[in-house]
Amino acid sequence: MSVSRGDHLGGKAAVVGIGATEFSKDSGRSELRLAVEAVGLALDDAGLGPADVDGMVTFTMDTNPEITVAQAAGIGELSFFSRVHYGGGAACATIQQAALAVATGVAEVVVCYRAFNERSGRRFGSGVQHREPSAEGAALGWSLPYGLLTPASWVAMAAQRYLHAYGLTPDVFGHVAVTDRKYAATNPAAYFHGKPITLADHAASRWIVEPLRLLDCCQETDGGQAIVVTSVERARDLPKPSAVITAAAQGAGRAQEQMTSFYRDDLSGLPEMSVVARQLWRSSGLAPSDIDVGILYDHFTPFVLMQLEEFGFCGPGEAADFVAGEMLPLNTHGGQLGEAYLHGMNGIAEAVRQVRGTSVNQIPGAARTLVTAGTGVPTSGLILAADG
Repeated sequence: MSVSRGDHLGGKAAVVGIGATEFSKDSGRSELRLAVEAVGLALDDAGLGPADVDGMVTFTMDTNPEITVAQAAGIGELSFFSRVHYGGGAACATIQQAALAVATGVAEVVVCYRAFNERSGRRFGSGVQHREPSAEGAALGWSLPYGLLTPASWVAMAAQRYLHAYGLTPDVFGHVAVTDRKYAATNPAAYFHGKPITLADHAASRWIVEPLRLLDCCQETDGGQAIVVTSVERARDLPKPSAVITAAAQGAGRAQEQMTSFYRDDLSGLPEMSVVARQLWRSSGLAPSDIDVGILYDHFTPFVLMQLEEFGFCGPGEAADFVAGEMLPLNTHGGQLGEAYLHGMNGIAEAVRQVRGTSVNQIPGAARTLVTAGTGVPTSGLILAADG
């Protein structure tokens, strides 16, 4: 079972720098170069240099080894390096691991990064082409022979059950897509800058895998994002406002698989996100009403609705009305549907901007942001807050 008490990590570390390359469909350069560019920009933003860094964290899926990025970015010795598994579920966990290293004195300045050519190179949306024998692959083997080859097809199973359980139609997913694209339209960094959509546009978009339409599915993006973490004390000596890591958590549910947890008792929710939610609320002492902005992982719209329900912002089956009523500002950068698909790391950067007061879609008085990582997989989450 998951832990039943809050932890003591909150308030010991902070995000002090964010940096990203442009988001595109054809970067024209290697994934290593994208990573190094993002790391350099994040350090510049923090007012730090390569010589200050002694720790690095990334995803197991990243092709850029920590030592290679360190060498190419001019970083010297490392006392901490780590990787987190499960694709987009790793996003917030990279920050958690950096905070753990800082809080325990294992490292002083840790850079978290993710870089890929996910559009011009390996496209996740093309589905599983080949799989080496493994325990993880065996789980997928129960689904792949029957045509469930892509992330959209895996999510569609849970989405269909969600609609059935609450007597809803696929149109409810459109509220998430419209919200994301509304914010993307006013974000110059977003791929869909200047291109809002309507519910009618959503309903008219072609089916990908019922009940998912094209506008329910995130983009495929080339780019890199890096985030710098250090102690709260050191952060106060740096030039820009920091975002204090108030709480951080990981979570995996019962009968958890990677995107294909179809043998659970209930497919209409996200038990792994419930584990994260309980720990974030316990450790922070906060409640949904204390959150000013939600940056929720949106590779597919149905899972945004389920996350809102798992975190207690609304009751089961009520999230579409919650989003339609604009009860909480969501994905103010445009999300992965509107800005870019960077495995959730660009969402963490937006949460930092909101706390700093520098977002292009700034929410007045935003002091606390909730950020989540990939859903349908073992996942993670953060609460970031202004210092003081």
